[in-house]
Amino acid sequence: MGEDGAVTSAPQRPDGPTPSPRLIATDLDGTLLHDDKSVSDRTVAALAAAEEAGIEVFFVTGRPARWMDVVSAHVHGHGLAICANGAAVVDLHAGREFVQVRELPRADALAVVHALRAAAPGSSFAVELTTGIHYEPTYPPFYQDPGATVATAEKLLEEDPTGLAAPALKLLAHHPELAPDAFLTLARAAAGVHGSITRSSPTALLEVSGLGVSKASTLERCCAERGISPAEVVAFGDMPNDIEMLSWAGTSYAMGNAHPDVIAAASARTAANNEDGVAVVIERILADLRS
Repeated sequence: MGEDGAVTSAPQRPDGPTPSPRLIATDLDGTLLHDDKSVSDRTVAALAAAEEAGIEVFFVTGRPARWMDVVSAHVHGHGLAICANGAAVVDLHAGREFVQVRELPRADALAVVHALRAAAPGSSFAVELTTGIHYEPTYPPFYQDPGATVATAEKLLEEDPTGLAAPALKLLAHHPELAPDAFLTLARAAAGVHGSITRSSPTALLEVSGLGVSKASTLERCCAERGISPAEVVAFGDMPNDIEMLSWAGTSYAMGNAHPDVIAAASARTAANNEDGVAVVIERILADLRS
């Protein structure tokens, strides 16, 4: 996922004093996970040690709930994870049950589709619902979920007069030719009034949530419920969909493989995901607490 030269030396420390952390918020792909999507033994041990020390750990990811098996065994205590860039809070101890959903209104999603069809011809779309993903015939295949409907975005987002249709979590937009950051800039200018637009893929694949929905805003809600302030949060990320979270947290680390905009937003930098950059920082935090 990364887009910058990897950092292999010891992580930087943030400037100035920092309070003892009460919560660690970490992205998954390109951050906690190695490129092969595994969680290293070192990282598993660091997460468990943090929880044992009384520091809550939240996985905060763009992944849908159904792709959380890779870390389900490593969430302790509360069992919660923030998925779909903040559009859902799920309980991994209860079979990925939805605890909170922040829906993307279908009218807003349709407005984004129409704006991008005009501004970036050749765009194709997928719709992530609480029940799974559905996509257009020209949308590039990735994980072909069983039971997915293949139809135009307009058909997929058709209003349900009964009000019983599954809530939409994200709209995904892909372009076969535009550079990823150029597509993001164009989409925000053309359709940003209809949704929160970001990206986490190295390709020109955008993710659209409801207005005001982000990893940061949902994490803020979860922290407020626990009486945890931003100053007591340490966050990790590598891609543009992490920027708001890294800017909100009192202490934040860009991975050594992070996008340049993420590096600029974070208060410090750690080693790359393949070198267990999250674990490196957690180990240091715990050593500081012991001393």
